[in-house]
Amino acid sequence: MELEPVSVALKFGFLAVLYLFLLWVARSALKDLRRGTEAAYTGPSADVEGATGMHSASAPSTPPQRGRPKLRVRTAAGLAAGSAYDLTEGALLGRGDQADIRLEDGFASSQHARLVPQGDVMVLEDLGSTNGTYLNGEPLRGAQPLHPGDMIRIGDSEFSFER
Repeated sequence: MELEPVSVALKFGFLAVLYLFLLWVARSALKDLRRGTEAAYTGPSADVEGATGMHSASAPSTPPQRGRPKLRVRTAAGLAAGSAYDLTEGALLGRGDQADIRLEDGFASSQHARLVPQGDVMVLEDLGSTNGTYLNGEPLRGAQPLHPGDMIRIGDSEFSFER
């Protein structure tokens, strides 16, 4: 009779492990599906480009713009609307003291996002922030190159990228 509680505990333990395994499989499948939809786009399309803010590498190339990259404030608490930040050396955006562009926004993390120059291209990446970074209205997934006119939103703060 003493084996019955052990047997019941083993059954519940097995069910817990089974459910954890199923959750892991579902999570992996969702990641693969998301990765598959990002990789599925191979050609230029005005509808897709406008909807996601993504630009195809296979699209006809335009001459590189040589202007200095700038981040212009559209709306941000504590920052003057219309002011611009030089991004030649890149920049860290966030609420923390080490941020190059300090955001007084409760939805921003201390190290929220960073802009990194890579040759003539400026790349935006989220640094694992809690509330995410948005590029042209879409959640940022991985590092993305910026193009003039791109809109960046962090919490209630909005910026535009310029060259």
